[in-house]
Amino acid sequence: MENVLESIKAAIAGVLISVLFAFLLALIAKFAPMGQTAQLVVAQTLKGLSLAVGCFLFFRTEGGWKKGLLAGVIFTMLTHLSFSAIGGSFVWSWKILIDLALGLGVGVLSGIAAVNLKKA
Repeated sequence: MENVLESIKAAIAGVLISVLFAFLLALIAKFAPMGQTAQLVVAQTLKGLSLAVGCFLFFRTEGGWKKGLLAGVIFTMLTHLSFSAIGGSFVWSWKILIDLALGLGVGVLSGIAAVNLKKA
């Protein structure tokens, strides 16, 4: 149960950080316009970084890959819901699968790194 709680905390922290990054990106884009492709790449990078920070903040003991996997799924669902609510439209498309794959990958790698770096 503690593993699930750590994963939920990491995912929620990641979502909050991601929303903050999205706000900052929108602010920067207002004053320094960038192409749509660049915005998408930067946004995905910031989402991955947000999840990684959440994992590093809350993962303490072994089983990092499992915690990261769960945190990645929760993070992906919460960010999709959050940004859909902010954008005013809730659309399921194949892009959610890309987000899920990236969330799972970043979650697993961050979970492994977070647990092993805290041991050192």
